[in-house]
Amino acid sequence: MDKEYFKVFSLLEKTHQLTMLEQLSGYTNFQKLIATLLSARTKDTTVIPIVKELFAKYPGPEQLQNAPLKELEKILFKIGFYRVKARNILKLSKMVLEKYDGKVPTDLEKMIILPGVGRKTANCMLNYAFNQPAIAVDIHVHRISNRLGWVKTKDPEETEKKLQGLLPKTEWKKVNQLFVDHGQRVCLPRGPKCKECSLQNYCAHFKLNLYK
Repeated sequence: MDKEYFKVFSLLEKTHQLTMLEQLSGYTNFQKLIATLLSARTKDTTVIPIVKELFAKYPGPEQLQNAPLKELEKILFKIGFYRVKARNILKLSKMVLEKYDGKVPTDLEKMIILPGVGRKTANCMLNYAFNQPAIAVDIHVHRISNRLGWVKTKDPEETEKKLQGLLPKTEWKKVNQLFVDHGQRVCLPRGPKCKECSLQNYCAHFKLNLYK
């Protein structure tokens, strides 16, 4: 790839708009964890006002662990899989209090045993909350990495491993930060805006589909 990633990241930085966790940078680590858990399969524009409402009423694990399930479901109603996520939030809050003294662990292996927390959520926390090198692969990162031709992978975990081998650790955080925003606005799942994209010269998908 011969440091092509520097050029790609540089182009995306010029048009970058803040991701959800960047917008919530002043929130506690626990709140960031819950927000990231809720964001799975749901647009940031839907999640952000909901988490603000949620944390105004239940700011920490102490309050959330005793929240009525029906009340949580009512607040989270517009979020995908809201019933499952509501139950996971209750369990997670209790586990954080009982097992980690109310603090979100800074280790990936400890985070992924929390209810509802997978590798993507844990890696997001490492990046945005704890400033540790990690590549958080969601649907946008997986899709764009494959369209660019950086990887040829079938699932996010495989994409994470491949990208770790391609990119220096100093650049790992930029993958989620820049690709999520680009995937939400330009490199859409269906009908990507290829003719408007700044990455045309570096994208295998663009060259294959528009330069035939």
